[in-house]
Amino acid sequence: MAIPFTLPVPRVLRPRRAEPSDAVRPTRAEINLGHLRHNLRVLRRFAGDTRIFGVLKADAYGHGAPAMARTLERAGIDGVCVALLEEGVELRDAGIRVPIVVMGGYYGQGWGEVLARHLTPVIYDPGHLESIAREVRFFEAPPVAVHLKVDTGMSRLGVRLDRLDDMLDRIARTPEVRLAGMMTHFANADAEDLAATESQCDLFEGAVHKARTRGMPIEVVHAANSAALMRVPRAHYDMARPGIGLFGVAPLPGITRDLRPVMRVRSEIVATRHISQGDSAGYSSTWQASRPSIIATVPVGYADGLPRALSNRGRVLIRGRAAPIVGNVSMDLITVDVTDIPGASLRDEVVILGAQQGVCGSDVITAEEIAGLADTIPWEILTGISRRVPRFYREP
Repeated sequence: MAIPFTLPVPRVLRPRRAEPSDAVRPTRAEINLGHLRHNLRVLRRFAGDTRIFGVLKADAYGHGAPAMARTLERAGIDGVCVALLEEGVELRDAGIRVPIVVMGGYYGQGWGEVLARHLTPVIYDPGHLESIAREVRFFEAPPVAVHLKVDTGMSRLGVRLDRLDDMLDRIARTPEVRLAGMMTHFANADAEDLAATESQCDLFEGAVHKARTRGMPIEVVHAANSAALMRVPRAHYDMARPGIGLFGVAPLPGITRDLRPVMRVRSEIVATRHISQGDSAGYSSTWQASRPSIIATVPVGYADGLPRALSNRGRVLIRGRAAPIVGNVSMDLITVDVTDIPGASLRDEVVILGAQQGVCGSDVITAEEIAGLADTIPWEILTGISRRVPRFYREP
C-alpha cells in the first residue's frame, strides 16, 4: 500500500488547552522590574535636574523594549531613545506616550511614519531635510522638530564640524523643519583619561553656540551616556541618555555599587550521567574527565546567547555553588561537572547569569564576568540573549 506524502487534514480542528509554562524548555530570562526602577532612581541622583531619556535600542539591551518602556514611563522617565525607526514604531504601537528620539538617522522611505507616530528624528545629512520637507508638504503638517547630530570625534554619524555652517544654512532655508535639539556621541567616556571627552565637549559646545547665535530655537542639548552621566558633570547639559546603567551594569568597574542587575538567566538540569576517568564530553572531545565524574546536561547554548568562548572556561550555579562548563558549548546544550555539588539532580535550577542562593551556598555570575571570559563587553552579552529565550517579568 502506497503511503501518501501528506495526511488528510481533518475538517474540524479540536481546540487544545494552552500549554503551561512548565511544559516547555526551562531556559528563560527573568526580568526584575523593581531593579529597573531602582536603577532609574540611582541615575537620577547623578543627573540632578538633567532630564533622563533611557536608551532602549536593541530591544532594550535584550530585556524587551515594550515592557521596559512601560515600566520606565510609569516610573516618571522623561523620554526614551532608540536607534531605529522600527524600534520607535514598536514602542508607539505598545502604547508608549513619552517622547521618543530616533538616533540612528536612517529612515529609508519611512518619514511618514516619523510624522504619524510623533517621533523625534535625529538628522545630520542634507538629504534628511529634503525628505522631511516633502512629507510635511504632502501631509500639510506643521514643521517637524528635529535634533541635529554633530560629529565631534566618533567618526561614525553626525554632521562634520567643517560642514556645520552649510547644514545650519540649509536648515534655516527649510521651513518644514524646526531645529529643536542638538546632540553628539562620546567615544571615550568610559576611559580612565577623560581628556578626549573634555575635548569633545569643547567642540560640541562650540557647535551649539554657533547654532544659537543664528537665532535657532535649540530647546535641548544632550551628549551624556551612562559613563558621562556618572563621571562628567559638565556633559549633563539638558538631557542624558543612559543605556547600560539602567539595566544594572556599571559602564566601568568601581564607578558605583548601587546598580542592580535587571536580567537573570536560568535553566534546569535535564540529564545526568556518571562517566569514567578519560571519558570525554561534547563536540570535538575537548575535555576528558581526570577522575570518575558526574556530568549534568543543561538546555542552553550559543543559539541562546551563551558564548561558545565559554567552552571549558565558564561556569554556572547549581544549588548555590559553581559548576564548571566542560566540553564545547553547543547550539542548544552545555555539559557541566557536578561531581562536587552534593545532591545535584534532575530539575535543579541552573543559573547562567545572575545570583543564586541554595543549600550549598550563594554566588553570582555577572555579565561582566561572562564578557571577560568571552573577550567582549557586557553590552554584547545582554543584547546577545536570543529571542528563543522567553522573558518573564517579575515584580519584587
